[in-house]
Amino acid sequence: MKEVVIYTDGACSVNPGKGGYAAILIYKGNEKIVSGGELLTTNNRMELAAVINGLAALKEKCEVKIYSDSAYVVNAVNNSWLNEWEKRGWRTLGNEEVKNIDLWKELTKLLNMHKVKFIKVKGHSDNEYNNRCDALARGEIIALGN
Repeated sequence: MKEVVIYTDGACSVNPGKGGYAAILIYKGNEKIVSGGELLTTNNRMELAAVINGLAALKEKCEVKIYSDSAYVVNAVNNSWLNEWEKRGWRTLGNEEVKNIDLWKELTKLLNMHKVKFIKVKGHSDNEYNNRCDALARGEIIALGN
């Protein structure tokens, strides 16, 4: 099974507002960049979009390490919140509807296709790839225009 590393980040100009996401996929030293943006979104949606689009770019089942600065995404997977939400019909422990259900469902499908490990990185620090993803995501916001 191929081993792929994916770095991701999402950004928003204001929350909600224009947003961008980016993922850098690394396989055997080769990089592929996936990025995009939306006119009306939130930071959390862009963080999810970065992970989803990174995984969706894979052509076959892979072993994947995803590096993200999003506690929202990393904790939801690593702390099994995602599994619990799904079991409860996409409801939180407080019986509220989970936000961003559409993206969580899409992510769940992709996670079931690959062997994925999430690693939390500190945002806006010394992680080269996280900083590149941040710059790419912010570039997508600029590309959306005024």
